[in-house]
Amino acid sequence: EVWPVESGGGSVQAGGSLRLSCTTSGSTVGDSTMGWYRQAPGNECQLVSLISSGSTYYLDSVKGRFTISEDSSKDTWYLQMNSLKVEDTAVYYCAPYPVTSPCGGQGTQVTVSS
Repeated sequence: EVWPVESGGGSVQAGGSLRLSCTTSGSTVGDSTMGWYRQAPGNECQLVSLISSGSTYYLDSVKGRFTISEDSSKDTWYLQMNSLKVEDTAVYYCAPYPVTSPCGGQGTQVTVSS
């Protein structure tokens, strides 16, 4: 099984920004529905956003702050996260949608401090 590779996480203060990137040899931009998920300690895996042929979905709590995008020239998906909040702290994963265990890959840690 080919897992996507996420990058771009880090530690920021509340109000800051991060851009996450996702690459995978198992999916192609434009041919796949790709989702960004997150899992905080003690919480279930949560779908944050997804993109499919230009159509997007966002979890209510991130609407207006996060933007999902894709670059077909690089076969890369992105999640631009602005105005980060402490409650956004989690490990973020990208995975095709739907998939059985979207939070099963390596992920990238995002830590937001107050």
